Amino acid sequence: MLEQLIPARRHFDGADPIFTANAAANKLAATGAPVINAAMGALLDDDGKFVVLDSVMVQYRQLAPMEIAPYAPIAGDPKFLLALTQRHWPSLASYGAGVATPGGTGALAVSARNLLEPGQRVVTAAPFWAPYATLAVENGLTLETVPYPAAGGALDVDAWRAVCEDILRTQGRLVLWLNDPCHNPTGRSLSAADRQSLMTLLRELTAHGAVSLVLDFAYLDYARDPQTVRDALDDYAAFGAEGTVLVGACLSLSKALTLYGARAGALVFPWCNDPGLFNALATSCRGTFSNCARAPMSVLLRMMGDAESSAALAAEHAHWRTVLQQRADAVDAALRAEGLAGTEWAGGFFITFDVPDPKAVTERLTQHGVFVVPLPETVRVGICGLRASDAPRFASAVRASLSA
Repeated sequence: MLEQLIPARRHFDGADPIFTANAAANKLAATGAPVINAAMGALLDDDGKFVVLDSVMVQYRQLAPMEIAPYAPIAGDPKFLLALTQRHWPSLASYGAGVATPGGTGALAVSARNLLEPGQRVVTAAPFWAPYATLAVENGLTLETVPYPAAGGALDVDAWRAVCEDILRTQGRLVLWLNDPCHNPTGRSLSAADRQSLMTLLRELTAHGAVSLVLDFAYLDYARDPQTVRDALDDYAAFGAEGTVLVGACLSLSKALTLYGARAGALVFPWCNDPGLFNALATSCRGTFSNCARAPMSVLLRMMGDAESSAALAAEHAHWRTVLQQRADAVDAALRAEGLAGTEWAGGFFITFDVPDPKAVTERLTQHGVFVVPLPETVRVGICGLRASDAPRFASAVRASLSA
């Protein structure tokens, strides 16, 4: 009887590769065995402790009861939405049509529910963050993929065009989820030339129907070169201001403020003030999570309004950017020392390395006490939880797993 009541698509066997890898790593570590857990998705220090940004906690501890306890507005505090938008585009005077969401995941879910109809397709670049597929299924969509540029390669415009034109022919609208800059899981970013090629393509595609570009920002504060992030954001702003393509952004405090558990973020369309779009987004908020927590909104407002706090946060981001760069460079050097292809890292918590059979290699790595996340196209390595000093052992295990 129970099987008849629960829709098959909601059956979850706990086999999510990220959770599975972390559970196995923790189980082995509990025995005292040496473990390299590169399946992590949160920032850890070199002692394996969860990184909490002190500048953020200072403000969190100062929150007054009325900054925590009352309901936040259904669509989110407008001051919070503007402040979060201005973290990315300081010159904007409005967040346009936008709502607060439970992190970037909530923003993606709201975009799926409002920009497409059940039975339609959403497109993203592969390899991709695995929950994209879950978000698509939960909203009755099919996830289609286009190839993310290979390291040192250029955007395959023809491949992207073929997929996108097919989608527009069948459903009359296109929604692209684009995680850039600091792409999860590759750790790379689109080049300036790739961005321009993509924007040109999207402009051309509007001849076949409505086109929406939904930018998924999560790791921008942890880029090797912050100027490349600024350049990308400015390019996307200019593109959005054209008004030909609907451009929105999924914004989050999870990684930026290491407030993963606060589940605070937003979906904003800064270059669109359509009341109909806002009402649709707000209705989805009410019909799913009702409203978001007020406390993290209050924290961001405090930090954005305090020059000393902002400077302290920037200093902490600079420190952890350096740590991540050192880890990425150490892994790259260690892989090359083993005679393997290295990796490129532009920013974020992850890197990838391509292997013939990601799942098999991942399983063999566990025999060496090394845990990573297999994806259909590649293997994801969480440098957010991997010490630079572990790089030689990690690379040696990779070489052994490839030759087994």
